[in-house]
Amino acid sequence: MPTDATPEPSSLFDAAEHFFAEWVVAPINDVIFFDLAFWDDRAGNAIQIPIVVAWLILGALFFTFRFQFVNIRGFRHGVDCVRGKYSSPDEPGEITHFQALSAALSATVGLGNIAGVAFAVGIGGPGAVFWMIVGGLIGMSSKFAECSLGQRYRTIAEDGHVTGGPMVYLQAGLTERGLAGLGRALSIVFAVMCIGASFGGGNMFQANQSFAIIQQEIPLLASGAGQIGFGLVLVALVALVIIGGIRRIGEVASILVPGMCVLYMVCGVLILLSHASAVPGALGLIVSDAFSLEAGVGGLVGTLIQGFRRAAFSNEAGIGSAAIAHSAARTDEPIREGLVALLEPFIDTVVVCTTTALVIVVTGTWNDPSAGSGITMTASAFATVFPWFPKVLTVVAVLFAFSTMISWSYYGERSWKYLFGAKTILVYQIIFLAFTFGGVVFQNASVVLNFGDLMILGMAFPNIAGVILLAPIVKADLDHYLARLKAGEFARH
Repeated sequence: MPTDATPEPSSLFDAAEHFFAEWVVAPINDVIFFDLAFWDDRAGNAIQIPIVVAWLILGALFFTFRFQFVNIRGFRHGVDCVRGKYSSPDEPGEITHFQALSAALSATVGLGNIAGVAFAVGIGGPGAVFWMIVGGLIGMSSKFAECSLGQRYRTIAEDGHVTGGPMVYLQAGLTERGLAGLGRALSIVFAVMCIGASFGGGNMFQANQSFAIIQQEIPLLASGAGQIGFGLVLVALVALVIIGGIRRIGEVASILVPGMCVLYMVCGVLILLSHASAVPGALGLIVSDAFSLEAGVGGLVGTLIQGFRRAAFSNEAGIGSAAIAHSAARTDEPIREGLVALLEPFIDTVVVCTTTALVIVVTGTWNDPSAGSGITMTASAFATVFPWFPKVLTVVAVLFAFSTMISWSYYGERSWKYLFGAKTILVYQIIFLAFTFGGVVFQNASVVLNFGDLMILGMAFPNIAGVILLAPIVKADLDHYLARLKAGEFARH
């Protein structure tokens, strides 16, 4: 007999998810992924070149050439800086170079490395991995530029708390160049996008994918009550850390990130060693598929775009987010922090993502319909050698998700403070935690993944535009710094 009773929670969640997909994700997608290609290839396949991906590629190439391959020539010095060879505890800032690197990596070395890579290979094929690596290598130059600017224009309050990042350097830097109006506009657009990104890719996607794998290992959580319970526990844990600000986040990240990376990489390398004979073939397939015209030019471009898209989502080079964390590092040399920051895309994409991709390819999981997609595909690939690995991956995935969420909460909080003031930060934190819960209860991964991509990638428009205009300042600072380094002016510790 029909009743007017309140719908079950799952029905409410489904309705909210449908509204979110139709009225939030779809309109933003039409703008950010506007197709620049208006033609098809000879085989009749559509060629799609999303404007945001083209913007990221062109920006990364510009910075690589403008700074004379700083991604290569600054690599070793960046490692020395992370090791503390040029650090002093008396320098201004809140956290060390290593903690800044860890905090930024905790936002990027996350489920994008586990689930995002699997999505890329599943959609674009093994060739997407090649373009993902290329995106990581040239993205190192983008990361250097934005994090150097983050340090250069940061502000330090009387209580010692630092505010920095694109929303600061876009306004301050462009004002210096006589473009105050443009700088203010770009800063506001970036801050709004960053807040959205902190709710989406930096939060909802992480919560969504961590629950997706944990419910496989703990079937009891698959119930509605279990789903809600997991969401509430995750909300409570995130709240405990983010209230402490960047210092607490840096401390937690400097412990979690290295441990997670080592555990994950050891298992990945062991699998590759057990399939050593298949590795050369997998590498050959990745390279050949990257340039394959079997599916026409449209297929080739699709593989390239998928690789660069996942690289950007994974390492966030050109997005500007990492500059917010690096602006809090203790140093009085902005270029030094930029050189530390360029290590991130290498660690995140070239090392961790490539390991994940190779495991998926050598085990044949990428071509197995029963393996699932996203994080379940990665779990299936590792389980072909280590049947127990899905349980380990469950722990790693939740920790990856947790570390990413706490770092992105800081990014969004700093942007919120820029727009609305410090007195309203609690409002942001409450909304952030609500999105954490929403990520668990919205189980359509494609909706969550798309929203995360849109917000994070959208940040690239104002950020890259501003950094290109500020590139002469960065180049002059870089040349001056390297000259002093060569002259032995910096004390080693």
